[in-house]
Amino acid sequence: MPRPLPVLAALALLLAAPGPSWAHGDPAPVAADAARPAATYGEALVRAFLDRLVPPAGAAARVTLSRAGAYRLITADGLPDHATGAFPNAGNPNRIRAQAYRFRVPAEPQRTGRALPLGRQPFGVALNGVVFDPGTAEYWRGDRNSGWRYEAMGGAVSLGLDDSNAHVQPTGAYHYHAAPLGLMAGTGYETRPVLIGYAADGFPIYTPFGHRDPMDPSSPMMELTASYRLKPGTRPDGPGGPRDGSFVEDYRYVPGAGLLDECNGREGVTPEYPQGTYHYVVTFAFPFIPRCFMGTPDDSFRRRGPARTGGPGGRPEGPGGPRRQPPQAAIDACAGRSDGDPCRFAPPGRGALSGLCRTLPPAGRACVPDR
Repeated sequence: MPRPLPVLAALALLLAAPGPSWAHGDPAPVAADAARPAATYGEALVRAFLDRLVPPAGAAARVTLSRAGAYRLITADGLPDHATGAFPNAGNPNRIRAQAYRFRVPAEPQRTGRALPLGRQPFGVALNGVVFDPGTAEYWRGDRNSGWRYEAMGGAVSLGLDDSNAHVQPTGAYHYHAAPLGLMAGTGYETRPVLIGYAADGFPIYTPFGHRDPMDPSSPMMELTASYRLKPGTRPDGPGGPRDGSFVEDYRYVPGAGLLDECNGREGVTPEYPQGTYHYVVTFAFPFIPRCFMGTPDDSFRRRGPARTGGPGGRPEGPGGPRRQPPQAAIDACAGRSDGDPCRFAPPGRGALSGLCRTLPPAGRACVPDR
């Protein structure tokens, strides 16, 4: 079996035409956690680096990168080349399974002059064949039309994310919600921009550090910060409460607040593009993975069939559609209360019930009757 190729070797294949495929191991399990703030990234990177030193062995996974005319072609089974969390786990009931990805991206992408929202498709694909897919299927009270979508890295819902900020969809697709620490480990990304993938519109995706002067490769390296900030005050409707990052809508783009634009990108030189190119950056703070495109995404990234659905952590919906929500009376009984507070409510057609307030994603906090 061919030996696993490092990221830079994969890059050489991406820029060549046509390129061969390579194999990498089936990931060994490590402990999985819920979403964590950026303050713990250092610890996770140490664990991910140690995983790189002893690469897991197992069934081969494959990625093929080639050039065909005006496009780069990417076929992959979506299996990561680094250690993952244990799946299924308490926050995610799904098992990693091989996929049959066939993507293409423009080899010479062009900016359209406006930002195109990501929607419900993956943002792009990493060099190891795992997709960047930052969105969630969880909404406040399970209502897609509520205007309040849970942020995967916000911590309000337990999605069973592992140390690479990834988990598994009901289809078995392992995917990244933020910086892919397992992929980044051992690349020296703090010392140079490291290519880790391509967006659906063809522009390259890089790690969170770049040159202070984006057009001068001799200038010092620094962390590239996003330009999104929490909106002030409290939410005007829906879940209410302070804007703490639990929902995507808690954030707003503030031009100039960071070093990157609305789509978490900038123009600059990189080792692969010494004359400079527009490129996206995965950051350690929101939006983590870009939520919009500056180019035109290829249709090969669009999901076929019904839109992605599911419960918290990628749980499939129950028979007959979305899972049942708590009675409104149970939700109202815990308004302004904390988990563990005693509560009491009267369901329709029944007598009063006593219980404790519990957070029940995606409905929010509700009164759970004593058993």
